[in-house]
Amino acid sequence: MNSSATIANHAAQEGWLKTYYFARAAFSIAWIFTALNAMRQGWGIEAALLVVYPAWDALANLVDGTRSGGLARNRAQAFNVVVSLAVASAVAIALPDMHRVLAVFGAWAILSGLLQLGAGLKRWKTVGAQWAMVLSGAQSALAGAFFIFQAGQPAMPSIATVTGYAGFGAFYFLVSALWLSVGAVRRRNA
Repeated sequence: MNSSATIANHAAQEGWLKTYYFARAAFSIAWIFTALNAMRQGWGIEAALLVVYPAWDALANLVDGTRSGGLARNRAQAFNVVVSLAVASAVAIALPDMHRVLAVFGAWAILSGLLQLGAGLKRWKTVGAQWAMVLSGAQSALAGAFFIFQAGQPAMPSIATVTGYAGFGAFYFLVSALWLSVGAVRRRNA
């Protein structure tokens, strides 16, 4: 039987994840709209956005890992923080060569997707409602492979390619937040 402390901890973790997932979705949606507008404004804004996206991921993983028991307990997220910061730096170095930028994003999408998949599977045991995060991680890894393929093609990639990736991420974060919200309402009404 669950103790009241365990139930309270579960509710707090679930509440945090809802907030976290909604914040991740909101950021991605805002980033997409800014990126699409930047395509009309000029390259400087696009370049900054391409660096900001992985930097934001590093910050989000840092905050989530800290709030979810600490980075020592969440080593995959701690690793993801380091990787995302390295990717932000690599993107800054690769700019303005969009082929190289897309290759960096591809490698990052594969690695971070696998880490997200692992975090989703781990959380599924304790919080539940992680199927969307597991799917998101798997799809991220597949998208990364496609990015690497596209980076080797003669057609010039653009920030629009990354906006599609961010869009799927926003969708999965939003679905996860809503799924957790619906589950909480069902438990309260049961």
